This record gives sequence, structure tokens and C-alpha cells, in this order.
Amino acid sequence: MHYRNREVVRVTGRSRSYDCDVLVIGGGIVGLSTAYALTRAAPGTRVTVLEKESGPARHQTGRNSGVIHSGVYYRPGSLKARYAVSGAAEMVKFCAEYDIPHAVTGKLIVATSRDELPRLHALAQRGRENGIAVRELSGAQIAEYEQEVDGLAAIHVGTTGICDFGAVAGRLAEAAEASGAEIRYGARVTRVDRRPDRGVTVLTAGGDVVRGRVLVNCAGLRCDEIARLTGDEPGARIVPFRGEYYELARPELVRGLVYPVPDPAFPFLGVHLTRGIDGGVHVGPNAVPALAREGYDWGTVRPRELGATLAWPGSWRLARRHWRYGTGELHRSLSKEAFTRAVRRLLPAVREDDLVPAAAGVRAQAVLRDGTLVDDFLIQETPRAVHVLNAPSPAATASLPIGREVARRALEALPPPTP
Repeated sequence: MHYRNREVVRVTGRSRSYDCDVLVIGGGIVGLSTAYALTRAAPGTRVTVLEKESGPARHQTGRNSGVIHSGVYYRPGSLKARYAVSGAAEMVKFCAEYDIPHAVTGKLIVATSRDELPRLHALAQRGRENGIAVRELSGAQIAEYEQEVDGLAAIHVGTTGICDFGAVAGRLAEAAEASGAEIRYGARVTRVDRRPDRGVTVLTAGGDVVRGRVLVNCAGLRCDEIARLTGDEPGARIVPFRGEYYELARPELVRGLVYPVPDPAFPFLGVHLTRGIDGGVHVGPNAVPALAREGYDWGTVRPRELGATLAWPGSWRLARRHWRYGTGELHRSLSKEAFTRAVRRLLPAVREDDLVPAAAGVRAQAVLRDGTLVDDFLIQETPRAVHVLNAPSPAATASLPIGREVARRALEALPPPTP
């Protein structure tokens, strides 16, 4: 990331008074976990969170399947692997401590064709490298866990769970506020002036000016925009992918969580079956390009945002490289029959009328200029700023260790107090 000074909000006079020490942009689970971690790591640190929506967790945090991921998928040694494994255990403990609905259910990852068997075995090995207990199953043994699921082989991961991440985010907000943090909702950031010798000054759409000594960017779907407002070039752009879900009208067909073997070329896990904390079963998501940063359906189109996505060279290079995969995802989005066929690979008994449309989510996926999908969490620092530039799934699972790491970097970025 390259820093360039860019004045967009004029700081009047020579005053160096601050409204807070650390100014966090974004009230999703990562931003709120960061605020929570700051108040615990350094009591007395003044923390302000700016969230553009009227409440917390309105986007990625509140629009996912609620799975506490085990960490089985991720490259050993990566931030995703380390933080998902530790974060899953911490999330279960946090939910128990604060009486948030949750359960450790375990999950099956099922191979339905012979070409998936080597990838399934490799996934089991990766899980063990990440310190996760994995049981390999024959096709006949799948029925021990899921009587209606069909496959040639499977692995069972016992540490996977489910919870209400929106409730987790709300509890993090309450705990941070109880420790002195200020959370302002309806505070959309429109301008940022970051000066290494003074700190940051932020202007909101409502006309409020907030001054902080250090900026933390946890803006999710808009994290690259905030980085550029700060005067930093992140080297990647968020390309939003919509994940479309159905609800299973016959939830008794599925006991727990059932996943396909993922495509190693993509960070998406494929259409899966998730029994949620409310007892319902979500089916999905697929992954199609969204036509707006918060484009939760095909009817939501924001030309300026779509134009920015199309202007990024990485978007076209990604499309050229993976057009066949993308065509399949698009077909399943537009054809319920095609989506049903994909589900039947795992659950043969499902019928098209068993699938009831449910709320969609949008994944904030960072894409490099060369079309590469950023496959790990990406946290970068510049003078007086810490940017979280890629934190899609399993970021909710990993939010507590991510928050501690971002808080650590923010505290290190604070200049020493003036005598």
C-alpha cells in the first residue's frame, strides 16, 4: 500500500484537540470486536465507532448462514487458518458467557463424484495440519450423521457450530459502550483528512466532524473506498458477490450442516445445507456478481458503483479466467430448477417446491489488479491508519482474534502522549 497525502477536510487553526484516540469506521462484527478489544487492552483509550446504518451488523455480519467455521479449509499458517481455529473456540465461549444462542453441531463435507475424492482426502489432511480433529467416512457411514444425504465419501468435522452473529455483534457493542466507547449510528463517512503529524479528521454525511489520533477502517463492503478517502491506494478493490439462499420447506430432511467439496480455485464453499440456530435449514449460497455494493437482488443497481467495479482491471481478468464457473453460478441464480439440481447432488430427496426464497447476502471480496482473488484476511497499515481490506467468511467466526490484532496495531500506531 502506498501513502499519498490528500487533504479533503481542512483542519482549522493549529488545534490538536481530539474527539477520540481511535476512530473506527464500520459497525459490523469486525469493527465492534476491534472496539471491544481496544477497551480491554488499554482501558481509558477513547474509542469512537462510526456506522452508516441505523444499527449494527446490517450487512455481511447479519446476512450469513450463522456458521462457526472450524478452519478446516484454509491454508496452514494463514491468518484465516489461525484465526478461524482459535476464533471458533472463543466464539463458542463468548456465546456461552453472554447467553447468545449457539450450538456445536459438527458438519459433513461430502464427495459426490470420484474426481472429488482426492480433494476430500487433501482437505482432511489440511484440517489435521491446522490442528482439527477430522474423521474420514465411507459412503455407507454418511448415514450415521445424515440419513438423506448421498455421497461416495465424506469427512466429519466436529468443531463446527452455529450461532446468531448479529446478536454477537450487538453484545460486543454493548460491552464496548459499557467500557466507555462511543458508537454513532447513521454516521456515513464522506471525507477523511489524514495527516501523519496530526491524526485524522472525518466528515460525515450529517455534517459532523470527528477528530481522532488513529483511524481504523473496518468498513467491509466499502473498505477500499475508505482507504482511498484516507489517501491510501489499497492495491485491490472490493468486487461484491451476492450469495442467494433458499429456506428448506422440509427441514426434517437435514439434521445438521452438509457441505460439498469446495472448488480450490475459489474462496466460495459451494451450495450447502445449514440447520440454523432457529431450527430452519438454509440452502446456498451461490455466488454471482452484485450490481451494487449492497445489491441484495437483481433489481438493485447503482450505476456508479457498478461502473467502478467494471473499471477495475482485475474484474475483467477474473471474469476471463473463471467464466465457466461464473456462468454456472449465474445459471443457478436465474433458474430454480438448475439450483435444485445442484442441491440434489447432496440431498436427492429435495424437490423444487421444497426451496423457498430467503434473504441474500453480499460478500466483500477483494480482487487484485491481476484478477487474483485475495484468499486471506488482509490488514494493512499506513501512517495513523489501519485498514482491514479483506475480511469475508470466516471473518465472523474469527472476529475476536481479528479484533485483537487490529486493536494491537492501532495502539502501536498511537503517537506517544505530548508532555
